Amino acid sequence: MSTDAAPRPDTAPASRGPRPPWIAGRAPARPAPGAAFHSVSAATAALLGLVALGALIHEPVLIPPLAASAALVHCAPALPLAQPRSVIIGHLLGAAAGYTVAAVASHGSAWAAAVAAGVTLALTTLARTPHSPACATSVVIVLQAPAPGRFVPLLFGATVLLVLTAYAASRIRRAAPRYPAYWW
Repeated sequence: MSTDAAPRPDTAPASRGPRPPWIAGRAPARPAPGAAFHSVSAATAALLGLVALGALIHEPVLIPPLAASAALVHCAPALPLAQPRSVIIGHLLGAAAGYTVAAVASHGSAWAAAVAAGVTLALTTLARTPHSPACATSVVIVLQAPAPGRFVPLLFGATVLLVLTAYAASRIRRAAPRYPAYWW
């Protein structure tokens, strides 16, 4: 049997040449293992800190939007969505939108939750504080109706804690990108 046989139709040739620009993709390079471990460890530590704080004060402090915020500030610290003003003000605007929509519509309505997320997106865009997890905060408020007197201070404290842990983590590892890129 000859090794010069034509390739089978179900296998691709070894060299295809350059990909068309629309398919080539522009995904970022894979992070170095040490950098990935540092980012993931710091984000996990911050989230465990929120859980510990919640256990200490007998209130849930960790909500899904804060987990998304932790991922942003620790794994993509240069993005505008990860900057302190976007994290803190974004979540507070999300809370305001959530409580406002819940007051006008009914708590627990998925329709109202979707409107609250849209209002949050509009507010954060106008305020130049883009932070997509803040949209989820407004949804949590509409669907779960937490008491604002307890929820808003906890939300504020949790966002400040996330920002401070990202600041500290960026100074622990010398090669880590500095966080934040800007404070305000």
